[in-house]
Amino acid sequence: MKNITVELVNAFTAKGQGGNPAGVVLNAAQLSDEQKLTIAQTVGYSETAFVCEDDIADYAVSFFTTAGEVDFCGHATLATFSIMFQKGLLKSGTYTQHTKAGILQVVIESNGRVVMEQQLPQKLAHFSYQDIASYLGIESNVLGSTELPIEVISTGLPDLIIPVPSGYLDILQPDHEKIAQFCKAHDIIGFHVFELCDSNSPLTASCRNFAPLFGIPEESATGSASGALACYLHEYLALDSEYSFEQGRAMNCSSLITASVEAQRSLVNSVKVGGFAKSKGLMTVPI
Repeated sequence: MKNITVELVNAFTAKGQGGNPAGVVLNAAQLSDEQKLTIAQTVGYSETAFVCEDDIADYAVSFFTTAGEVDFCGHATLATFSIMFQKGLLKSGTYTQHTKAGILQVVIESNGRVVMEQQLPQKLAHFSYQDIASYLGIESNVLGSTELPIEVISTGLPDLIIPVPSGYLDILQPDHEKIAQFCKAHDIIGFHVFELCDSNSPLTASCRNFAPLFGIPEESATGSASGALACYLHEYLALDSEYSFEQGRAMNCSSLITASVEAQRSLVNSVKVGGFAKSKGLMTVPI
């Protein structure tokens, strides 16, 4: 038996507070997938990242929930590169990570902000207001009042992007069991629900994310879904290419996520998500 050190990191913090906790294991090359899952389950966070050296990128990074491996995780990527910067293992600059979602660029700015590249958006499915309303404890005509579509979009992981009118986000009553069944049936990670903020707000939207199929009833910051949401807003609303999202308010753990989209002739050619992270300390896990 040996002890594995896990870095505990809050990702997408807002002025050093809130954020979404992730575990990070450095020098994880000798760990099997079974051991990684055991560690992730012991840590108990929505995701734990495992970092190894790589032949084709600066690092290979794998991501495990308490239920199994996922192809990509935005907040755990942010946690990984932020903690390596904070520990002096990396300087500010541009790096690449090899994930199951592809080889993606990560930039560490001099102030510690981490900005990560995501895959270009893929639209995978479309659902009606009637299809989705009951899963959130909301009437279909309320969803329909947004006049915005409900779509599955992936910039690394497929999430269902769901708009709700202002004032409804905090009073949703998600049926986690049914959401998990729906996500399993349609090969979706989770429901990413948002309401637009007032034009005078520094925020673009407030969000909630439900991924019970992967053991995450609700998540306080979701990097991959934020990239998908930015692409959605770029297509359907005449907004700027820079976005700021608040998530986790309903969990009393508000997080701040920035996203940007670049496009030429309406075709997206770059999606990036960024934010700050803060160390919470260490955990030792025997395996």
